[in-house]
Order: sequence, then C-alpha cells, then structure tokens
Amino acid sequence: MKSENQTGAVEFLLLGLSDDPELQPIPFGLFLSMYVVTVLGNLLIILAICSNSHLRTPMYFFLSNLSFTDISFSTSTVPRMLVNIQRQSNTIIYTDCLTQVCFVLVFAGGKTFSLQQWLMTVMGPSAIPSGTQSS
Repeated sequence: MKSENQTGAVEFLLLGLSDDPELQPIPFGLFLSMYVVTVLGNLLIILAICSNSHLRTPMYFFLSNLSFTDISFSTSTVPRMLVNIQRQSNTIIYTDCLTQVCFVLVFAGGKTFSLQQWLMTVMGPSAIPSGTQSS
C-alpha cells in the first residue's frame, strides 16, 4: 500500500502591517489606544444608563445592549492582535482562529439584532408599514 503525506496545517500565517521591529510600536500604540477608547466609551454609556433612572426606557436599554455587544465584539479580536504585535509573532493556531471566528460571528449577529431592535424602538410603531393602505 502506498503511503501518503498525512501532515496538515496547524497554524495560519498572519501578514502584518510591517515586519520591521522598529516600526511595531506605532501600530501597537494606535490599535491599543483605539481599543481603550472603544471600551471606555461604551462602558461610560452603560454606566450612564444604569445610574440615571430617567434613562430606563426601552430605547436606552437597547442602546446599553448595543454598547455591551460592541465591547464584546472588539474584545474578541483586538487583544489577540495586540499580543501578536507585541511578541512579533505572525502565526495563529487553527483552533484559536476558529474560536475567534465563532465569537466574531456571534457578536456581529448580536450587534445587528440589537441595532434593529434599537431602531424599531426609536422609530416607534407608527413607522412600521401596516401593509394596508386606505385611500
């Protein structure tokens, strides 16, 4: 019986912005600052809605839900990218990649659902077409 090569890819090669180690602090600082601003801004929105009793309406509930989903969506990808930039590593294991893709898809779907619910709450029932028109 003829034997064949049974090896498979166990990691993916990531192509980064730059391979030059001297330029790595620039994208690291840029992405870290954007991540911190995103997380802190969304946490501030959630805290403002939770602390003020006048903001406990359905519209603000969905806005806080959208903020939480945005934090989760950013946290599923950016920290791993920051670690890879800091370590100057350009590989990701296959299972880690699949896990990250699953989280991104879950949070993207949740974000879309939250945004649709928030828009329907803001627009109100008068903006929903009834399907019947009277002349």
